[in-house]
Amino acid sequence: MTHSTSPSTRTALSVNVNKVALVRNTRHLGIPSVTRAAQLCLEAGAQGITVHPRPDERHIRASDVRELHELLRQWPEAEYNIEGNPFHNLMEFVRAQRPQQATFVPDSEGQFTSDHGWSFPQDAERLAPLIAECRALGVRVSLFMDPEPEQMAAAKAVGADRVELYTEPYAAAWGTPQQTAQLERYRAAAQAALDAGLGVNAGHDLSLDNLAAFVAEVPGLLEVSIGHALIGDALERGYAGAVRAYQECIDAGMRARKA
Repeated sequence: MTHSTSPSTRTALSVNVNKVALVRNTRHLGIPSVTRAAQLCLEAGAQGITVHPRPDERHIRASDVRELHELLRQWPEAEYNIEGNPFHNLMEFVRAQRPQQATFVPDSEGQFTSDHGWSFPQDAERLAPLIAECRALGVRVSLFMDPEPEQMAAAKAVGADRVELYTEPYAAAWGTPQQTAQLERYRAAAQAALDAGLGVNAGHDLSLDNLAAFVAEVPGLLEVSIGHALIGDALERGYAGAVRAYQECIDAGMRARKA
C-alpha cells in the first residue's frame, strides 16, 4: 500500500463522538443523541466518525457502535474509525461492523484517557495476528504511537497500514518554549512513517488553537481524529459551526504547507 506525501493531499477530519455519549449517560433520557451528533457533523463536512468503546461503556456503548454503523451506510464517502484495545473489546466490533479503520490503542480497562502508544519489539508478537485478521476482513489498521521515529519501521513490519501519532505532548507544549521542539518531533516521526510506507494519522488534544500549525508542519497527514475540544466548541458553536471551524484550521494549515 502506498501513501501520497503530496502537499495537496487534504487532511481529513474524523469527529470523535465519545463526549456526546458521556453527557447522555448521566441521565436515562437518550439525549443528547450520539447518532444525531454524528449526522450533523457529517452534514457539516466531517469526513469521518470515530468512537472508542471501552469495556465499562462509560461513554460509547455497544448499541452506539451498531447504530453509527447503520448511519454511516448512508454516507459511503465517510469513514468509520473504531478505536480501542484489541485485547479487550475492540475486535468484537471489528468483526461485526467491519469499519473502514480500526485504531489499536494500548490503554488499560479503567484508564481515564489514552496516554501512550505501542512499543516495539515488545508488542509485535501479540499484535501481528490481530492486525492480520483485520486486514483479512478488509479493515485498515492504524496503530496509536508515540512520536518516536525509530519505532515506525517496526509498526510497518508488524503489518500496520497507518500510525496515529499521539499528540498530547504537542498540545501540552503549545504556547510554551517547547512548542517548536515538540512540533519537530512529530515532523520527524511522520517522515519516518512515510519512509517506512505507512500512512499518518494524529489525535489527542488537537484544538482550534494548535491544529493549523500541526497540519502545516507534519508531512503526509492523512487524518486527524478530534473529540474533546471539538465537542466542547460545539457547545458554543453548534456541531456544524464547530466542524466548519476545524475544517478552516485544516485549510489554513494546508495553505501554509503549500507556501
